[in-house]
Amino acid sequence: MHRRRRRLRRVAAGLGILASITVLATLFTGWLVDSAGSGTAAVSTQRQLTLPEVPAKAEEPDRPSLERDLAAAAEAQVQAEAEAARAKAEAEAKAKAEAEAAAAAEAARQAAAEEAARSLERAIDDPQSAARTLMADYGWGDDQFQCLDNLWTRESNWRHTAENPSSGAYGIPQSLPPEKMSRFGDDYLTNPVTQIEWGLWYIEGRYGDPCGAWAHSEAVGWY
Repeated sequence: MHRRRRRLRRVAAGLGILASITVLATLFTGWLVDSAGSGTAAVSTQRQLTLPEVPAKAEEPDRPSLERDLAAAAEAQVQAEAEAARAKAEAEAKAKAEAEAAAAAEAARQAAAEEAARSLERAIDDPQSAARTLMADYGWGDDQFQCLDNLWTRESNWRHTAENPSSGAYGIPQSLPPEKMSRFGDDYLTNPVTQIEWGLWYIEGRYGDPCGAWAHSEAVGWY
């Protein structure tokens, strides 16, 4: 009887130990599962935290459309053509103005040359009238012209080609030598106006006026 009880006690004790071991194994297994899950979550969380941030894609600038490019090019072409047309018009206007100015200058030159030729013809035909006109610059009137007419009629008879064969005096005022008259122009051999201008200048400087020159000529035969 006692032996049976002891056996039952040993069996009960063994079952208790087995149950304890089972409980411990279950707890240990759960702990392992929880640890594994926590580790995976931690690794996942760490990976999420350490992933580099991808910068947002920069927006591309707004590019002009093809139509806008064509319109800008067309406008630039129009402006360039307008500028070229303006420059051309200005150049043409300048050239026209220069041509007109040159033509006007040439016309004035020709008119002056023609007038000089007519004046020369008139002076050759009527040197006394030319002398009257030039005497006005000196303030001399008709009384002085009469003395001048007497003087130069005696000297050359108012001929612009008159030459003294003995002295070489030449022209209306009988300049000696003739080259003195070049003071008033290189045409002193052919232009009576040039000779008269020199003759009046000489008379004023030497005698004061034509009547003074005529008085000296009357006294000594020359002036």
